[in-house]
Amino acid sequence: MKKQALFSFILLLSTIISAQNPLKSDLLYADQSPLEIKLSYSNKEMDRNTDDSTFIKTPMQFFHDEKWSSMEVKLRARGNFRRSTCYFPPIKMKIKKDQRSGTIFDGNKSLKLVLPCKIESENNDNILQEFIAYKIYEKISPYHFKTRRVNVDFDEIRGKKTKNFKLKGFLIEDDKLVAKRHEGKVFERFVHPLGMEHTTSVQNALFQFLLGNTDFSVAYQHNGKLLYVDKKIIPLPYDFDMTGWVNPSYATVNASLGISSVQDRVYRGFKREQKYFQEVRQQFLDHKMELINLVSSFESEFSDPKEFKNMFGFMNDFFEILENDSKFEKRIVAKARTK
Repeated sequence: MKKQALFSFILLLSTIISAQNPLKSDLLYADQSPLEIKLSYSNKEMDRNTDDSTFIKTPMQFFHDEKWSSMEVKLRARGNFRRSTCYFPPIKMKIKKDQRSGTIFDGNKSLKLVLPCKIESENNDNILQEFIAYKIYEKISPYHFKTRRVNVDFDEIRGKKTKNFKLKGFLIEDDKLVAKRHEGKVFERFVHPLGMEHTTSVQNALFQFLLGNTDFSVAYQHNGKLLYVDKKIIPLPYDFDMTGWVNPSYATVNASLGISSVQDRVYRGFKREQKYFQEVRQQFLDHKMELINLVSSFESEFSDPKEFKNMFGFMNDFFEILENDSKFEKRIVAKARTK
């Protein structure tokens, strides 16, 4: 019990320390109510005419301090799979200093805008589910992306016509800002997972297990980044749509793992000393009610009650594994990878 109490204290202290280096970019995330924005562009042009270095320019209106304001932003599509699959591709946004200075976007040179994938009934619920996943990780690790929900009034340009969509989405801060907040840097070289910091690695792996996520690689930085902080390599996860937690219609299954559904959980973390498994396991259990209350607080915002019910039940299944010594050993510790 003394070790568990000490571990909880260290985690709390690290969270407090990380909060002592505020950035001006944090203003955007201080208010967690959805930010109203308006955008207009052609999805077809976005898909055909943008790449890693080519953007389109468009005005973006946003409602803050009881008034609408406008700025010019540069946008491009991102994500290979979703770019080829989705009607609304996820967006990389850049804002010049003279446009963002003095606004709620001050300090945010680069942002990701996550939008629904397809035109279907559960699209906005899927966005909410993925946003909640980011909020869960905020409770688990001080090394996380800040996020802010947005309600997007989107006019899609279709030749001489426009089609209006009311979309839920969210903004994700740039990884360089996460690194700056922790007085570190983004680490872009290959690192074997066993060369990464033990506790945060298990936190990330167990969080991915909670989500039912197999669509990530910490070594190759697929749906994740690495931070170099205090001479330690720390995983920084993102993009959680292809998970059992969200369970979207377009999800694909990694059959090589012996699963038939994204809701079939597989632990993808690497073997560590037993103490790290037990410490992080206890951390999740200590936060159980806080996480349940967090998830429950979004229930009224779901369009389809079944989407919330399935997500909530999926979380309860995770805690059933953590609370059972035999299941924890068989499903997680024994399944930890060696290569």
